[in-house]
Amino acid sequence: MSESPDTQRTGNQPANEYLTFTLGDEEYGVDILKVQEIRGYDTVTRIPEAPRFIKGVINLRGTIVPVVDMRVKFNLETVAYDEFTVMIILNLAERTVGMIVDGVSDVIDLVTDQIRPAPEFGGSFDADYITGLGVVEERMLILVDIERLMLSEEMALVAAAAA
Repeated sequence: MSESPDTQRTGNQPANEYLTFTLGDEEYGVDILKVQEIRGYDTVTRIPEAPRFIKGVINLRGTIVPVVDMRVKFNLETVAYDEFTVMIILNLAERTVGMIVDGVSDVIDLVTDQIRPAPEFGGSFDADYITGLGVVEERMLILVDIERLMLSEEMALVAAAAA
């Protein structure tokens, strides 16, 4: 007997929804409940002495929001921003943070059977923010705990700027 997606559970919860976005050739997924809005790329105000991955800040309806360039954060090659470049505005632990990505794909539901554990990489780099790999037909999504990543110690400037 096969279970419907509503009865397959992760803990006590049915399928989880993820917003998928692209960076280069890879697709990533973040918990849709962390997403406040999706907007086209807008000019940011640079902050002197900020880490390279912090693009700057924007004024979002009276709130100063730090913006992270995810290509720089993930050490990917840089590309010019174009009409497809997107800024995802996130609500994280009562803070608002923006992240620049190449594009937004869609919102998908993943059930337990579609999520594989994150691979072990040893000490080569910190992958604590990768919660798993989502498999949807031929697609593989890197599932990111965006709150853990954005509010990590190395991103303390983002937390301070958003406070």
